[in-house]
Formats: sequence, C-alpha cells, structure tokens
Amino acid sequence: MSKDDLRRRYEELSQWPLVVLALLFVAAYAWGVLRPDLPGWLLSTLDVVTVVAWPVFLADYLLRLGLARHRWRFVRENWVDGVAVLLPLLRPLRIISLVRVARVIDRRLTSTLHGRVAAYVTATASLVVFMASLAAYDAERAAPGASITSYGDAVWWAVTTITTVGYGDEYPVTPEGRLVAVLLMVSGIALLGVVTAAVASWFVGRVAEAAQAQDDADDAALLTEVRELAEEVRRLRAELADRDGAAPVRTTGSG
Repeated sequence: MSKDDLRRRYEELSQWPLVVLALLFVAAYAWGVLRPDLPGWLLSTLDVVTVVAWPVFLADYLLRLGLARHRWRFVRENWVDGVAVLLPLLRPLRIISLVRVARVIDRRLTSTLHGRVAAYVTATASLVVFMASLAAYDAERAAPGASITSYGDAVWWAVTTITTVGYGDEYPVTPEGRLVAVLLMVSGIALLGVVTAAVASWFVGRVAEAAQAQDDADDAALLTEVRELAEEVRRLRAELADRDGAAPVRTTGSG
C-alpha cells in the first residue's frame, strides 16, 4: 500500500473523531467567551479543552504530511490546516480546523456541484460569522472606547463586515479585533467570489442545457423529415414498379 493510500485511509478513519474534537473546541471556546461569570474550575476546564485540541490537530497535520508522497503539494492544498496549527497563540485562528466539518458535509449531503457550493457557502459563512463575532467580542468588550460591548453588537458587526456593507457604526479598536476584521473582510470577498462564480456557472449551465435541448429538438425534427422523405421515395419507387409491371410488352416481328 502506497503512502497516499495510507494517508487517505487514515483520513477516512480520523475524520469523525477530529470533527467531534473540533466541535468540542467550538463549544468550549464559545461558552468561555459568552459566560465569563462561570465558576473558576469550569472556566479552567474549558481552557484545558481548547489547549488540548491544538496538539491533537498538530499531530494530525504532521502525520498526514509525513504520509504524503508530494509534501509541497500537500502543504499547498492544505494551507488552511497549516495556518491553524502554526498559530496556536491566536485562538480564533485555530477554529479554521473545522474545515473538516465542511468536507464531511460535502461528502454526505449532496453529490451535485451547485449543491456542494451552496452547502460550503452556507456552512462556511455561518461558521465564520459565529467565530469572528466571538473573537471580536472577546477582544473588544473590555477595551477603552470600544463600540462592540455585547455579543449582539459583535454579530451585527460581523454580518455587516463579511457582506462588505460596513456601516461603520461599530468597529474594533484593539489589535486583536482588527486582525479578526481583516480576516473577516478577506473571507467576505472570497465568499462573494465563490457565490458569483457559482451563479455564473448556473446560468451558463442553464443556457447550455437550453441550447442542447434545442439542438436535440432540431435533430429530432430533421430525422423525422428524413424518414418521411425516405418513405415517400419508397412509395414512389413502388408505384413506378407497379406501372412497369402493368405495362404491355411490345414485340417486333418480321414482315
């Protein structure tokens, strides 16, 4: 068995445990941010969950890298996972490892291209808004002069930012919040590009289907005309044969 086969086999076996771990990370991170008044022991437990998740994802990434036949290609194709494990101090970025959830959804929910695009865009946009609002709220709520002082404010800011509307009524003032804003704006532009490409592809596909249907109809009509013409030719030949058979035979004699 080749290294690539081993890697694919490992990814098939490990995808669900890592998805569960990623979801636990989300729950622990979100709970700790939204409920800072929890008992100290519970906050410490949530911190342990978020800390333990990172080395597991790091080990998973290194193992898949070691099993890859073309390692530079693997790094290029899985750069998101690489960013997630190489920046352990930036807690919001580690959540990028949840792209595994989107990959599983892609294989389980639908088999059509446009269905996959819709599933990816919906899941990714929801996840990015949720995590970006958490990260911004975590960084901004205690900052002097902050305009994002509640989670509702953070969600509103995240939605207006990722959709490239940017009302400017709320904005981050801390370096961490501005870093989240940059990532959110880049994500919004990327998602907009994906949606635009998907819509354009859908229209092109519909036009191609309509053109193909018209071509099929034209071919069917032409085939019908050819068959009718062939039938007419056969009928005329039969009539000519009947007339030749019914005509009197002329003989010539001497005399």
